[in-house]
Amino acid sequence: MRNQPTLYDLAGGDDTIRRLVEVFYSKIPTDPDLAPLFPEDLSEVRHKQHLFLTQFFGGPPLFSQAYGAPMLRARHLKVRIAPRHARAWLRRMKEALQEAGISGPLHEVMFDRLTRAAWHMVNSEEEGDQGEVSPPWTLRGE
Repeated sequence: MRNQPTLYDLAGGDDTIRRLVEVFYSKIPTDPDLAPLFPEDLSEVRHKQHLFLTQFFGGPPLFSQAYGAPMLRARHLKVRIAPRHARAWLRRMKEALQEAGISGPLHEVMFDRLTRAAWHMVNSEEEGDQGEVSPPWTLRGE
């Protein structure tokens, strides 16, 4: 049994994670940087993201139970993810966290974890993005 509440617990558990995922994926179809990376039907990726974020923030290991170890970078290698995609993903996720009611220090901690994950996914450099493979921490101030 856990002694300390997890980020999942502090955020409000399953209801909050579901709301976060719904808000985030409602933004994808209109985002010019992200829409091309995702399938037209977002239902499967939405489901997987819910399972992953539940586990990622300390809830039940739903993703691992359904699909095995997350291995995020390996699972995303088939998609060309450049620094601009990581920045766009983080902008939309930051908005989603706020719209899901996650604020203050909890927002900062969750966003920091998401930032590290997003930059871990970058697997391509685009012309004009050379030298930006590490995170531009200035995004936090947007």
